[in-house]
Amino acid sequence: MTKSVFIDGAAGTTGLEIAERLGGRSEFALIRLDDARRKDAAARREALNDADFVILCLPDEAAREAVAMIEGERTRVIDASTAHRVAPGWTYGFPEVVGHEAVASAPRVSNPGCYSTGFIALVAPLVQAGLLPADWPYACHAVSGYSGGGKALIERFEEDRDIAWRGYALALGHKHVPEMQARCGLSVAPLFSPAVIPAHRGMVVEVPLPLGAMPPAATPDALRSALADFYDASPVVVMGDAPTEGEMLLRASDAGDDRIQLFVFANADASQARLVARLDNLGKGASGACVQNLNIMAGLPETAGLRL
Repeated sequence: MTKSVFIDGAAGTTGLEIAERLGGRSEFALIRLDDARRKDAAARREALNDADFVILCLPDEAAREAVAMIEGERTRVIDASTAHRVAPGWTYGFPEVVGHEAVASAPRVSNPGCYSTGFIALVAPLVQAGLLPADWPYACHAVSGYSGGGKALIERFEEDRDIAWRGYALALGHKHVPEMQARCGLSVAPLFSPAVIPAHRGMVVEVPLPLGAMPPAATPDALRSALADFYDASPVVVMGDAPTEGEMLLRASDAGDDRIQLFVFANADASQARLVARLDNLGKGASGACVQNLNIMAGLPETAGLRL
C-alpha cells in the first residue's frame, strides 16, 4: 500500500536529496506544495495532517511549530532539525545504535546530526561495552563539506573561492554536543571542534584517544574488533579498510553515498589511537538517514532507495 509523504522544507538541500532518493519509488507518494503554497500556514497544516509520514527539513523553531500543527496521532514524523534530538517522547533515529525495533514503532523520530552520527557511531558501542570510560573528557575534531551549512554558507563558499578552511563554534557551544553526550552515555560533554572545507559534501569525524592515560581503556585491536562485531549485520555502517598509502583523503569531486565507514588507527606501542568516521554529510549525515528511518518505519527494507 502506497504511503503519503510530505517533506516540509522540501526546497532546502536536505529536502531535495530526500526527494531524489524517493523519486520513482511506488511505495511512497509525495505531497507537494508549490512555491506560493509552501509558506501558507493553512496549506502546510493540511499537508502535515494528510500525510502518513512527515519529514521536517526546517530550522529548529519552525520544526517545533510544524509539530504543533499536527493533530491526532496518525501522522508519523521524522525531524531532521536539532529541535527534538534529546527531547522526551522522541526516538533517536540511529537504528544501528538504538535498535531497529525502536525506530520501526516510533511515532516521532529525531534524525541525528551529521557530526553526531560519526561521533556516536564510534564512541557509543565502546562505552556501552565498557571498553572506553564514560567519564573521560573526550575531544572530537571534524571537517565537513559546506553543503551542511544551508543556503547562506553554500553561497558564501561558492562565491568566495579563496576560503580554504572555516573553523566555527569557537565558543564551544555547538548544537550537536547535547546529543553526542546523551547518546553515548557520557558524564562529561565532549570538546567538539568542527570546521568546514571547500568541498560541497563529505565529512571526517575523529576522536583521538590517549589510551595510555585512560584507565580503564581497551587496546586498539580490541576497539576495532568490538566495532566490527557491533556493526557486523549493518549494510550501512561498515568498517573501512586501512589506507594503503598511509593517508586518508576527502576529494571535492566525491559523489557521496549513504554509508559510514569506521576506522581505528594506532601507534606502534598501542598507547594512542585515533577513531575515525568518514561519511557523506548529506547521506548518512542527513538525507540518507532520513530515508533509512522512513523505510524502517514503513516496514520496508532499510536500504531501499539508498546510495550504497
